[in-house]
Amino acid sequence: MSGLDVQVPDLSDRTIVVTGGTGGLGYWAAEQLAAAGAEVVIAARNPERGDAAVRSVRQWVPAARARFVRLDLADLSSVADAAAELAELPRIDALIANAGVLASKGRQTTADGFESMLGTNFLGHFALIGRMLPHLTAQSAPARIVHLGSISHEFTRLDLDDLQAEAGRFREFRTYGRSKLAVMTYGFELDRRLRLAGARTASLVAHPGFAVDELSPPRDILPTPKTGTAVSRAAYRAIAQGKNAGARPIVAAATDPDARGGQYWGPAGWRQLKGRPAVVAAKPYARDPAIARPLWATAERLTGVTYGLPD
Repeated sequence: MSGLDVQVPDLSDRTIVVTGGTGGLGYWAAEQLAAAGAEVVIAARNPERGDAAVRSVRQWVPAARARFVRLDLADLSSVADAAAELAELPRIDALIANAGVLASKGRQTTADGFESMLGTNFLGHFALIGRMLPHLTAQSAPARIVHLGSISHEFTRLDLDDLQAEAGRFREFRTYGRSKLAVMTYGFELDRRLRLAGARTASLVAHPGFAVDELSPPRDILPTPKTGTAVSRAAYRAIAQGKNAGARPIVAAATDPDARGGQYWGPAGWRQLKGRPAVVAAKPYARDPAIARPLWATAERLTGVTYGLPD
C-alpha cells in the first residue's frame, strides 16, 4: 500500500484534509490515505503543485478520490476562504495540519506581518482550525485533528516575550524549533480544552523523525524531490528514513483505532529518528498549561480567531 508496511484501517467512508499535501510528508500521507480508501482533500498554496500531487496520487492509487483546495497559511484572508470552503464538506474525519516552512533567507514575514515560520506553521493553522472547529465538533462523526510536531522541539523553549523573533540575532533553526514547539503546545492544549468542553473531537500531535526525500520512492510532483547520490543515501540510511516512512506516524495518529486525543506519535526507533509508528514521549514543557494559556491568548489576539473553549 504505497510502500506502507503498517496496517491502516479501511477508510472508504472517510474524508481527510491534509494541509501542505503537494509534497514531502503531506504528499505521502495523502497517497497512503487514498490507498486505504479515504477521500483526500489536499489543501495547499500552489494550484500547479496541487494538480501535480492529485495526478500523482491517482497514478499510484488508480481508484483514488483526491482533490485540491487552495490554502495559503501565510495569509489570513486565504485561511478564512479555505476554511469556509472546507466547512462545506459533509463531514471531515481528520484534519492533518501538516504544512510548514523552514525559512532559509533570514527573517521574513507573512502577508499579515507575522514572522514567516511562526505565522505559517502555528498561527495559520491556529486560525484555520479555529474557524473550522464549529463544523468539526457539530458533525455526527467524531473528528481528529493531527498537528505536525518535530524533534526540534527538544532543543529549544518558547520565549513568550519574543514569539516572532524580533529581538537580537535571527537564527533560522531556533525560530523553526520554537514554531514547532508552539504547534505542539497548542495541539496538546487544544485537546485538553476539548475534553473540558465535552467534545468528541480529538487533537493529537505526530512527528516524522528524521525523514528525507533522498530515501523516498520517486514521485512526479512539484518541485521534483531530491534524489541525492548513492553515497548520501547510504549515509542517510543509518539515521534517517524516507518521507513515505516519515508520514506513517501522521497517518497512524489520524486513523489508528486505538489512537486517543493528547497522544504524541512518532517513530519507535532510536531517539525517534526512524522506525514503526508508535506513541512516543514529548518534552514535558510542551504540555505545560502555564505556557499554553498565554500562547493561546496571544494567538487569538494576533489572528482575531477565538475558539470559545473553556480553559
